Amino acid sequence: MEDDQDQSADSKGAHTRRAILEAAIARFGRDGYRSTSVADIARDAPVGGTVAYAYFPSKEALFLAAVDEDAAGVIHEGLTTVQDEPEVRIWRDTLIFTLIGAVEHHPLARRLLAGLEPEVTARVLEIPALNELRKVCTERLRTEQAAGTVRPDIDPVSMGNGVVALILSMLMSVVQLGSQATLVYSGDVASVFEAALGPLPTP
Repeated sequence: MEDDQDQSADSKGAHTRRAILEAAIARFGRDGYRSTSVADIARDAPVGGTVAYAYFPSKEALFLAAVDEDAAGVIHEGLTTVQDEPEVRIWRDTLIFTLIGAVEHHPLARRLLAGLEPEVTARVLEIPALNELRKVCTERLRTEQAAGTVRPDIDPVSMGNGVVALILSMLMSVVQLGSQATLVYSGDVASVFEAALGPLPTP
C-alpha cells in the first residue's frame, strides 16, 4: 500500500514538474529571462506561487532546465533523422532541414539562437542533447568508414563535432536572417560535407 502511495506521489510530482517546465519554456521563450518571474510561470502552470521552488531552487535553475529541455526537443528530431535515414548522402541533408524546421516550434531554443539571451547564448554549446547528437554523428561516420562510403583518413570524432558545429551555425543564421536568406545555401553546405567526407577518388 505504501509503495502504491509512493508511486502515486512520484507520478504527481513528475506531472507537476513537467507542467512547470512547459510553462517556463513558453513564458521564457515569449518574454525572455529578465521579463519573466517565477510567479508568472507558476500561474501559467498552474501551481501555487512557491511550488516551483520545490523542483527548481532558483529562477536561473528553472531557466537553464527549460533551455536544456526545449533544445533537447529540437535535437531529438535531428537524432531521429540520423538514425532513421539509411542513405549516406541523404541523412546529412535531411538533418539540416529537420533541425531548421524543429526550431520553428521550439520558442526558447529559437530565442537563444537569435542571440536574445546573450548571457547564456554560450550555453547552447553545452546542452546534453547536443553532445548526444555529436556522438550519433560520429558513430554514423564510423559506420560509413567501415562500409567505404566515407573517406578512411578522417577522424570521425573531429568530423562529427565539425558537422554539428556547421549545422548549429546554420541554425543561428536561419533564426537571425530568416529561412529564405539561408536555405538557398543549404545545397552548398551539403556539397561541403560531400567534398570533406566522400570517399577519395580512385587514381
